Amino acid sequence: MTRRIVILGAAGRDFHDFNVALRDDASARVVAFTAAQIPGIDRRRYPPALAGPRYPDGIPILPEADLETLVRNERIDEVIFAYSDASHADVMHLASRALAAGADFSLLGPSRTMLRADLPVLAITAVRTGCGKSQVARWAAGVLSRHGLRVGILRHPMPYGDLERQRAQRFLTLADLEAADCTVEEREEYEPHLAAGHAVFAGVDYGEVLRLAQAQADVLLWDGGNNDFPFLRPDRHLVVVDALRPSQVATHHPGETNVRMADAVILNKVNAASGEQIRQATENIRSIRPGVPIFAGQSIVDLDEPERVRGKRVVVVEDGPTLTHGGMPTGAGYAAALAAGAAEIVDPRRTASPELREVFTRYPHIGPVLPAVGYGPAQCRALAESLDRSGADAIVSGTPADLARLLNPVLPVVRARYEFAPAPSSGLQDWLDGFARGVAAP
Repeated sequence: MTRRIVILGAAGRDFHDFNVALRDDASARVVAFTAAQIPGIDRRRYPPALAGPRYPDGIPILPEADLETLVRNERIDEVIFAYSDASHADVMHLASRALAAGADFSLLGPSRTMLRADLPVLAITAVRTGCGKSQVARWAAGVLSRHGLRVGILRHPMPYGDLERQRAQRFLTLADLEAADCTVEEREEYEPHLAAGHAVFAGVDYGEVLRLAQAQADVLLWDGGNNDFPFLRPDRHLVVVDALRPSQVATHHPGETNVRMADAVILNKVNAASGEQIRQATENIRSIRPGVPIFAGQSIVDLDEPERVRGKRVVVVEDGPTLTHGGMPTGAGYAAALAAGAAEIVDPRRTASPELREVFTRYPHIGPVLPAVGYGPAQCRALAESLDRSGADAIVSGTPADLARLLNPVLPVVRARYEFAPAPSSGLQDWLDGFARGVAAP
C-alpha cells in the first residue's frame, strides 16, 4: 500500500528530502509539508513544476501547529522531520505528537539524501546557528582561491518566495540579489561571498543547483545553514563548535550528527572564551569523537568607523537567525559597540514596531538588540521604522548584509565586520592547504 506522508520543514531540507528521496517513489504519497521557524512560509503550495508528474496539483504547505488534525484527517502513515537547529527534546516532542495522532515518525539520513558531485567538495557545517560557520566558509573559500581554484559556493537553501522562480539560482553581483528580491537573511549569507569574487548557487532543487555550479567551478564549498548536515557528499567535512557555548556540542539536531561525521572540528571564538569554556568544549567534543582533529579558531570583530560609536548612543542590529532559533541574546555588533566605548546601547524593544515586538515575544531570550529579520517587505519596513525611532545617534550593524543600502535608514550605519582566522599554530591552515593542493594537482 502507498504510505501517506507529511514532511515537517522550514523551506529547506524538507524540499530537498522530498526531491531526492520521495518525488519519484511510487510507494509514497506526500500529502503535505508543514512549516515552522520562518514566518510567512506556510499557506503556500509546493508547485507542480517542482513536485513532478505524480503531483499535478502540487503539495500544500500548512502550519506545523495543525499537525495532529492533519494526521488524523488525512490518515497519515508517517511524519518525517526535515529541518535543523531543533533541540533533541523538541524533536522528540514532535515525535510524540505524531505518534499520539497515529503516525510513525522518522528522519532521513545522509546516505539517503546527499548528492554525489563530480567535483571535490569541502563542506562547512556547525553544531548550532551562530557558531561562526559562515565566516569560516568565507575564509576557506579564500584559501582555495589562492591556490588558483575557481570556487563555487553552494549555500543551504532559503526559498521563502516564489519557489518555482527559485528552483536553481546563481548570484554573481549585488544586482543579481536585487533582481531575485533576496531577503535580508539571504543577503547576509550571499553578499560577503560576492564581495570576495565567488559565485553563489542556491535554490530549491539541488540536483539542478549542483549541475549549474559544476559547470563553472573547480571545487565546491558547501556553506551549510543553521546546523544542518550537507546536501552534498563531502570529500572533507569541517564542523564548527562555539567555544562560548561549550555545553551545546551534542544538544541539538542535527548538530551532533555533524560532529559524529566530521573529518575535523574547528573550536571557534577561542579569543573570546575563557580557559574553562575551551576545556569544557574540548571535553564534550572528545566524549563523542575521541580521535577527531580539533583546530582552534578566532572570530575577529572590527568596526568600520569606531570613532562614530565612541561616546554615542547606539542601537545595535544583529544577524537574525543567530538571535532567533540560534538562541543567542546578542551578537558581534553588541560586543563591538561595547568595545568601541559607546556611551549607551539603546534598548530597541521599547520602540520596536508591532512586527518586531512579535519576534521579541516569540524569542524572549533576545537582549537589547534588534534581530535583522527581513523575510519580506513588511518586516524590512518594520526594521527600518524601529531603527529610525530608536532615539539613538547611530546604528551598529552586526549583520553581514549592507543595511544602509537595503533599508536606507535615517541614522548613520557603522558596520561591525567579523572574520575568521586560525589560532596561531593550530594546524588548520596546513590541513586546508593540503586539501587544496590535492584538488589543484593535475
